Amino acid sequence: MPRRSVPVTQAHPRKVVFGLLPWPERQAVTEALRTETVGGLVLLAAAVVALVWANSPWSAAYESIRDFHFGIPALGLDLSVGHWTADGLLAIFFLVAGIELKRELVVGELRTPATAALPVVAALCGMAVPAALYTLTAAAGGGSLDGWAVPMATDIAFALAVLAVISTHLPSALRAFLLTLAVVDDLGAILIIAIFFTSDLDFRALGGAVAGLVLFSVLQRLRVRGWWWYVPLGVATWALTYNSGVHATVAGVAMGLLLRTTRDKGEAASPGARVSHLLHPVSAGVVVPLFALFAAGVTVSGDALTRVFTDPEPLGVVIGLVVGKILGIFLGTYLAARFTRAQLNPELAWADVFGLATLAGIGFTVALLIGELAFPDPATAEHIKAAVLVGSLIAAALAAVLLRRRNRLYKRLYDEEERDDDADGIPDIYQTGSRTGAANEG
Repeated sequence: MPRRSVPVTQAHPRKVVFGLLPWPERQAVTEALRTETVGGLVLLAAAVVALVWANSPWSAAYESIRDFHFGIPALGLDLSVGHWTADGLLAIFFLVAGIELKRELVVGELRTPATAALPVVAALCGMAVPAALYTLTAAAGGGSLDGWAVPMATDIAFALAVLAVISTHLPSALRAFLLTLAVVDDLGAILIIAIFFTSDLDFRALGGAVAGLVLFSVLQRLRVRGWWWYVPLGVATWALTYNSGVHATVAGVAMGLLLRTTRDKGEAASPGARVSHLLHPVSAGVVVPLFALFAAGVTVSGDALTRVFTDPEPLGVVIGLVVGKILGIFLGTYLAARFTRAQLNPELAWADVFGLATLAGIGFTVALLIGELAFPDPATAEHIKAAVLVGSLIAAALAAVLLRRRNRLYKRLYDEEERDDDADGIPDIYQTGSRTGAANEG
């Protein structure tokens, strides 16, 4: 493609959808996605181990370890291993998600209505349509409507692991869009968990948790540094949140949103960036795989798989993930682009957006968590988990077929973005000119 010498910050009269990302945003997205990709591969391995272990002659040992209780009963924290991973470790996952959301709101794609419109509309449609399809399917079959939120969330780590396995070279703008979708999904999920899956409230514990968050915010505003302040306060706030009846992961995302994500003068990195740099690998490589290990161990049999497609609740989950996410995200993206009079990057086609929407149908970590909360009965929860696995595998297979067909184009765009002939660490496209749409989102 011919190049033209223009500053990267030049504004276009019309926003170009999926053009080249601004360089600072590109750096942040690349670092986040690199960690998520590695974590996603570990997540896949953990899910496979869980399935094999739960269906092996040693399944009794798996259940014994998962259901083993330990903790501090006097503090209301006598939990099973499975619950520790879901209620405790996942708080770290949501802490990192909260930091990423705060970063997106302050300096990322969600900082202005103009840049936030498309990913937010796409994400909201990608949550609403699966929920609606689940509700219609369950109602038509006379099933429970409690699982409407299960197929709403995209698992970014699982999706990136699929991209790594099929060896695609999606341009950074498409990957960033997928990441932003997942961030908004996580926010929607935590709001749903906080509002719809809160048990009987203990207002004293809830008041203590709120006080802990207020103190956390004050320490941030006063620029107090030192882990010895924040770690004990964070653990206490988490414990109070758990005992209040609100799902404990809410404490994680709340603290992530309270962390400052802008640098003060003389700071090498903001507190949010430092915490994310420290915990993101732990979250992606340890926390989420451990949760998967004890949440994805469902019994696989002919009867179990049959019930996924015959019982209304699990069938609703599969339809929500495979059909609902695709239709919701694709139509949401298309309508948002048309409503804002945005122009699709001429290098791409709407078929690429459709493939990305298919990839977003992979719902795993948060879907499994909501499935456990929505269906306390273990037998029903097993069928819902199986449906999440089946739906995610179908979405992954469809995405692999659709994206591999366009991989030659993706590789050319990816190589153009990465080319650095002068070896100065900044791709040449940011210095000598821009591909069509490169300077759109300054």
